[in-house]
Amino acid sequence: MGVKERLTYRVVAKGGARDAWQVLANGGVLAVAAIGMIVQPSQGWTLVGLGSLAGATADTWATEIGTAIGGTPRALLGWHPVPVGTSGAITLVGTAAMCAGALFLGTVAALSGFPHGSVVPVVLGGLGGALVDTWLGATMQERRWCARCALQTERLVHYCGADTERRGGVAHLDNDVVNLTSGIAGAAIALAVGRLL
Repeated sequence: MGVKERLTYRVVAKGGARDAWQVLANGGVLAVAAIGMIVQPSQGWTLVGLGSLAGATADTWATEIGTAIGGTPRALLGWHPVPVGTSGAITLVGTAAMCAGALFLGTVAALSGFPHGSVVPVVLGGLGGALVDTWLGATMQERRWCARCALQTERLVHYCGADTERRGGVAHLDNDVVNLTSGIAGAAIALAVGRLL
């Protein structure tokens, strides 16, 4: 078990290698944009794809770096300490990593030959998508409870083997749905900003 898994296995529903739903949630919007570019190439599809990818990158950097070295996270709502891995929680290190991830993707896009005018929309799409992810995680993502361990979790079956019950959030609005929604938000923000500039 890796460092992240040791810190989050009580809370996080999925760990280790990504499954097909996670890949679709994080890369589905990019795939649609790629198909759009094949069918009818335009700067809009470029911004949609890069904005969604920047959002996923910013969120992933925030999660991975914040989990590894961010210390005790705080809930976005209420600002109280929560277990590492809790959705909708932030650390200063994780927030800095989120900004760095969005900036990194915008910079890589520019260095890869995409129009330089796409950098600002892509970076803002990345930041916006990651912030939507955090906000949804804090306010609407399904929360579950393990009565046996008296712990909040995202797991349907807790690590102890007990079934969990929903104790908050919207039913079936899990981390994959949140990631897909934040990818759509990142794409929409990048597209909107790109059209304004």
